[in-house]
Amino acid sequence: MAMERPGMSGVIVDSVLKQGRKALAENEVKMLLRESGIPTTDFQVVTSYDEVDQGKLKFPVVMKVCSPDILHKTDVGGVVLDVQKDQFEEEFARLRKKFVTEPILVESMQDRRVEVIIGLIDDPTFGLTIMFGLGGIYTEVYKDVTFRVVPIKRRDAEEMLTEIKAAPILEGYRKIKVDRDALLDLLLQVSDLGVKYMESLDQMDLNPVFVKEKGVVVVDAKMLFR
Repeated sequence: MAMERPGMSGVIVDSVLKQGRKALAENEVKMLLRESGIPTTDFQVVTSYDEVDQGKLKFPVVMKVCSPDILHKTDVGGVVLDVQKDQFEEEFARLRKKFVTEPILVESMQDRRVEVIIGLIDDPTFGLTIMFGLGGIYTEVYKDVTFRVVPIKRRDAEEMLTEIKAAPILEGYRKIKVDRDALLDLLLQVSDLGVKYMESLDQMDLNPVFVKEKGVVVVDAKMLFR
C-alpha cells in the first residue's frame, strides 16, 4: 500500500514538472490538499487485493482507478460506488481486470448533504481565478458558478456563497444545515494554494466537495499544470 509522508506534496509537484507531466493522480492531489489543511477522504492506493488493509475501511466503500492519465474516471467506468463488504473482492477484481496497469484508490463512502465544486482556473484574461458553485455530476448542466481573481479575502468568499442560484441551500433552505464557516475557510485555503502554485498551475477541480452539518470534505480532486 502506498504510504503518505508529510511534506511530500511540494516534492511531488516539483518532480511532476521536471518530468513534464501535466497532471497529478487523485491521491497526489489529496496529499497536497491535506498538507494545506484541507480535509479529504481517508484512502488507500493499492495495486492488488492483498494490499488492502480492510481493518481501516468502513463499509460501504468507493473504488476508483487512480492515474494522472485518467482524469474523467466516471466516463470510462473507473468508479464503483457503495460497495459492501461481501461484494468487495469481486468488485475489486472486476475493476482490476478493466484497468490492468493502474493503481486503485479505495476509500469509505461519505455521507452526502450538499455538494459543491471549488476550482482554480488560469484564465487568459484575468489570470488565476477561483470558481465556486453547485457540485456533483450536474455541474456542467446547471453551470451555477461564480468567480473571483486570486487571491481572495473572506469578504469575497462570503459574496461568492450568495451569488449562485443555489444560495438558499447554503442558508438553511428546508432546514438543511451546512457548515458555512468551514466552506468559507475552504475557499480561502484553495485561494492560498492557488497563490502558492500560480506560476505553474493550469487548473484544479475539487468536485464534489461535501458540505456537512459540521465540516467539509473533498471527495474527488484533480490538478493540471501548464
